[in-house]
Amino acid sequence: MRIILVFFAVFLFVVCHSQEAQWRGPYRSGVFPDTGLLKTWPVNGPAISFQASGIGRGYSSAVATERHIFVTGMIDSLDMLSCLDLNGNIDWQRSFGRSWDQSIPDSRCTPLVDDGKVYVLSGKDNLVCFEAVTGDILWNVDIHERFKSHWDMFGVSESLLMVDDKIIVTPGGSETTVIALDKLTGQTAWKSEPLGTERSNGSPVLLEDDSLGLRQVIAMNRTHVMGVDTETGEIKWTHHYHHLSDKGENVTILANSPLTLGNEIFISDGWDVPSVMLEVSEDGNSVTEKYDCVTLDNQNHGLIKLEDFVYGSNFLTRNFGKWVCMRWETGEIMWVEEWENKGPVISADGMLYMIDEKGGNMALAHADENGLDIISSFKIKGGRGPFWARPSIYNGMLLVRHGDVLIAYNLKN
Repeated sequence: MRIILVFFAVFLFVVCHSQEAQWRGPYRSGVFPDTGLLKTWPVNGPAISFQASGIGRGYSSAVATERHIFVTGMIDSLDMLSCLDLNGNIDWQRSFGRSWDQSIPDSRCTPLVDDGKVYVLSGKDNLVCFEAVTGDILWNVDIHERFKSHWDMFGVSESLLMVDDKIIVTPGGSETTVIALDKLTGQTAWKSEPLGTERSNGSPVLLEDDSLGLRQVIAMNRTHVMGVDTETGEIKWTHHYHHLSDKGENVTILANSPLTLGNEIFISDGWDVPSVMLEVSEDGNSVTEKYDCVTLDNQNHGLIKLEDFVYGSNFLTRNFGKWVCMRWETGEIMWVEEWENKGPVISADGMLYMIDEKGGNMALAHADENGLDIISSFKIKGGRGPFWARPSIYNGMLLVRHGDVLIAYNLKN
């Protein structure tokens, strides 16, 4: 009987954990667990399950559970969280704070869904926890007021990270750098020391290496990447990733969430700045540069690691980039190929899903170290603005967000 109960508890934990929805999928890697998906598409793309409007403008991704879809957007001057059913009907819509109102103000925070609750962070640093079914506010914290956060030129672009029972945020500024809030109450669990710089545009990830006993939040500010103890908030190490142009302007934006594997961290942020592979020491207190890579400098569209290789687009100019495959272990470039333009990429069921940021062409591709094979492609219709939002895959649906429109494509038939 005891064995059965233990098995059931483990099974329940796995199921509940797998239902968590967040930025770049369940493991924050851009790789989604859905299987049995279409391996080719009709000429006009997969069948559209629904096309929803009225969600507000934004560059954030949509996430979904077995019952609901959640997406943020800017309506007038407010950041709004929309809860849709699986047919694209809006069940409820609530404001979670004022939008960023200066450079490129549209919503950027992808919702974090866990255990019947939805967590979002506004463009001016208001963090709200909603009840997922009703939209009732369970708690909220003005991060700017409590921690004196320091916004960058785009305000707040962060998607929240959950570690155990804590919500991780990176306010920056003169009082702290990274904070942890209790996920049930919003009370401060810990706050790190300040490094005195403004925040980045990126979102933190969790590094775990069981063989070394390492468990750190990998966070960023404007100039540094850092490893933070998950229990205490102590900053264990920092890596200075700060580059200046000939005019003395900061060209390092740190918009991408890093990729991690064991004690290795790959950082890539475009603008002709070399990407860097870092290796955390066995004691977790320092990092060394393993190699750098000038070819795969991804601007803000994300990278995918499949088996031993990293895939994504690079930065050749502000308006153009190609697609690259790099060997994770060494940084060796396996190929560089041209397809439309640089843009967002995710993966599921062994395939790449690619969008070009200017034209809105979307491709289904097979890729390995030998080359890029575009299987199918079509042009996304609906919405306005650049195609910067990362697509996502839930319940056999490809969710593509473009401006104030969310399109769900059926990947099962």
